[in-house]
This record gives sequence, structure tokens and C-alpha cells, in this order.
Amino acid sequence: MRKLTIQIPGTVDLGDKEARMALASKLYELGKLTLGQGAEMAGYSKETFMELLADYGVSLFNYPADELDEDFRNASRHSL
Repeated sequence: MRKLTIQIPGTVDLGDKEARMALASKLYELGKLTLGQGAEMAGYSKETFMELLADYGVSLFNYPADELDEDFRNASRHSL
């Protein structure tokens, strides 16, 4: 795992754990991290990370709508 050091203005009320969770949730939302990687980065278990994603406005089911529509179409074709 790489280490990144960032500077956050002193006026921002953000602890280390919250900053890691914010970054991990955004990277998960963007599809850059798996659920397990996000949990590890944030320092939580997978279960806790899944629960906390909602607090950051991130859906656990990170699946693009167009791909979901395509999957539904494919599933209905194969179920006939």
C-alpha cells in the first residue's frame, strides 16, 4: 500500500479517521477500490465500512445504471 501525505487547513474540523473514510468512500464510489480495499483504507471492517457508506452518500451497490439496464435485458432474454 502506498502512503500519501496531505495538508488540510487547520480551520477544517476533520480527524484522520474521518479523512481516510471520506477518501475511501469516494474512491469506492468511483470504482477505484473494492469494498475490502475501501474498508482496509478507512480502517474498518467490511461490515462497518458498508454501514458508513450511507453517511457519505455512497451506495453500497456501486453499479452504473446503463450496465444494470443491460444486465436486466440480458437476463430477461435468457430466462425465456
